[in-house]
Amino acid sequence: MKKILIVDDEQDIVESLKFILEVSGYTCYCAYNGEDGLRLAKELMPDLIILDVMMPKINGYKISRLLKYDNKYKDIPIIMLTARSQTEDKLIGEETGVNEYMTKPFELDQIVKKVEEYIGSAT
Repeated sequence: MKKILIVDDEQDIVESLKFILEVSGYTCYCAYNGEDGLRLAKELMPDLIILDVMMPKINGYKISRLLKYDNKYKDIPIIMLTARSQTEDKLIGEETGVNEYMTKPFELDQIVKKVEEYIGSAT
């Protein structure tokens, strides 16, 4: 069973993503702030991380940078999901090693497609 870590401070987004990904056969773990997200990423070694940018404690850019510059975690794909859609935000995302930058609002089936592109189907 492939593991996905969802890190976002908006509970309704986390619940929606968790629901659609679990229906698709993935196991999901959730964190609602950057500190918990980083800790869980290191504990769980998920197959993929879906990460928000603007969060309490540690922002998504910093989490991405900390994971991508650590040999132990650098190969975990990160999909950054954010309301920040400016070109400069995307560039910061790329600089921190994010694999995919998607903006809110988003279609749930787009997320599932992206997850499958990175880690294959759940089965």
